[in-house]
Amino acid sequence: MNVIFMGTPEFAVPSLKTLLDTVNVQAVVTQPDRPVGRKRIITPPPVKKIAVENGLQVFQPEKVRDEQFIKVLSSFKPDLIVVAAFGQILPRQVLKVPSIGCINVHASLLPKYRGAAPIQWSIINGEQVTGITIMWMDEGLDTGDIFLQEQLEIKKEWTYEDLAREMSLLGGKVLKKSIEMIKSGNLIHVPQDPEKATYAPMLKKEHGRIDWNKSAVDIYNLIRGLYPWPGAYTLRNGQEIKIWEAEAIPQERKVSPGKFYGTVRGKGFLIGCSEGCLLVKELQEAGRKRMTAMEYMAGHPMSEGDNFADA
Repeated sequence: MNVIFMGTPEFAVPSLKTLLDTVNVQAVVTQPDRPVGRKRIITPPPVKKIAVENGLQVFQPEKVRDEQFIKVLSSFKPDLIVVAAFGQILPRQVLKVPSIGCINVHASLLPKYRGAAPIQWSIINGEQVTGITIMWMDEGLDTGDIFLQEQLEIKKEWTYEDLAREMSLLGGKVLKKSIEMIKSGNLIHVPQDPEKATYAPMLKKEHGRIDWNKSAVDIYNLIRGLYPWPGAYTLRNGQEIKIWEAEAIPQERKVSPGKFYGTVRGKGFLIGCSEGCLLVKELQEAGRKRMTAMEYMAGHPMSEGDNFADA
């Protein structure tokens, strides 16, 4: 089977490796090299590194809908296009290129969490289970028929980084099953129920602003879901403080949201929420290095009632 792969970040790497073991990968399409880090060093996407290591032909179009690129893509006459976190929506002209169709490795149990950031939003929203969907692609945003799904339990201590790693590995495994089924002619099409659809929009920095009027569990989920980027943050005396590690603590006594409530020896300090307290363990002031909450307190003495909820 001749296949073209489209993918970009680390999440897509296990899917590409699966294809290298199971089909003839004719070419890889990925995003252009981009500047990364404070020094803005031009860096290739993770998928490109693997493709180059395996001697594959690589294309990096700024726009996949470019007519000249579509002509080049069509010249391969692929049986299948496999997509995993590519980063561009495929137009109809591309969807029609392969003889069998285009399938996508999507990081949620569709129709829940269609869109750009399904892994992050599943944690932020406190989901206990997520999974991988292999879907047939159409012109909509993750609206195509479902081919195969497999669930994954979300451990309560997992951050986005942890869950993304597990999901990428699961994606490779479910894709392997799908390829075997396609080879045997078993092409499953299960339409999605649009009434059950939810969306996972692209993340922005402002999604990380902590609302202390939410419960400690909700804020803990936000911190996990936005780790390491864009990160969850609060303001204290106009100073932005990113919270890297925390824990939700049940609290029977009513504590004002956003107020310092005390310390837990050797672990950190407590901030009130609408329900319970957040135990802050590790944080980072803007422009400074990460530090433990106890190190922060040594330089910023606090007393009960101090505010962490600047308007």
